[in-house]
Amino acid sequence: MGLVAKEEVVGVFGVLDFEGMSQLAAYSFLCFNLLCAPCFAAIGAIRREMNSAKWTLFAIGYQCSFAYAVSLMIYQFGSLFTGEGHMSGLIFATLIFCFMIYMLFKPYKEFIKPRKTIRV
Repeated sequence: MGLVAKEEVVGVFGVLDFEGMSQLAAYSFLCFNLLCAPCFAAIGAIRREMNSAKWTLFAIGYQCSFAYAVSLMIYQFGSLFTGEGHMSGLIFATLIFCFMIYMLFKPYKEFIKPRKTIRV
């Protein structure tokens, strides 16, 4: 229901009650829905602004994969505190976290190579 409208996710979540789902899993699910692909109207706006179906699909794919990575990290790191963690998921979440930190702090290529100064 998140593709129709994001506010519908919470309503569906309340109606279905998701029995057997822990609070951590519910929080991870809601974070995924917050970060994943926007509603159909916003996807149409992305398509119109990018003027390319290929870049629109790339943007939607990137948003969904980023949302999955973040919700995986939330669930795996949160499960350490509840004692329900799985080693393989924790290793994968740690690798994703390290990659995100690396991408935040890696040097920008144009700042590494000094440009020639032009004298006026």
